Amino acid sequence: MFTEYWRRPDETRQAFDLEWFHTGDIAVEQGGVYRILGRRSQDIIKTGGFKVSALEVEESLRGHPRIKDCAVVATPDREWGEKVSAAVVLKPGQELELQTLREWAKTRLAPYKVPRALRVVEELPRNAMGKVVKPRVQELFRGKET
Repeated sequence: MFTEYWRRPDETRQAFDLEWFHTGDIAVEQGGVYRILGRRSQDIIKTGGFKVSALEVEESLRGHPRIKDCAVVATPDREWGEKVSAAVVLKPGQELELQTLREWAKTRLAPYKVPRALRVVEELPRNAMGKVVKPRVQELFRGKET
């Protein structure tokens, strides 16, 4: 692949372990099939002293009968440091309010994992590989009180 990160020796040492290269991707194996879920660094939300996996929250929200797809990100919060925020693409003809989503999610997630902000979007921003671009999702929440 490559021998080092350009002018970043500390990151190079952290990424390489003997013959293994740690990509920072999070994957799951299901029935012999590996699925890459996302990046470790941007998929951990630190809220009120808890660490929340954005990927876990996304998997749960995808089970909502009105949600077609979603992306969960950290957004700034004065009291908690970061808050769990969800951008969702709804199934055709559906509507969803934050309070309705929160009530549904409280039956499936720990209270600190329940989204505290919601944006309904037509589509999620993706890169050329089809992965959601989470910094662009975070921009959807800037300057908007929820």
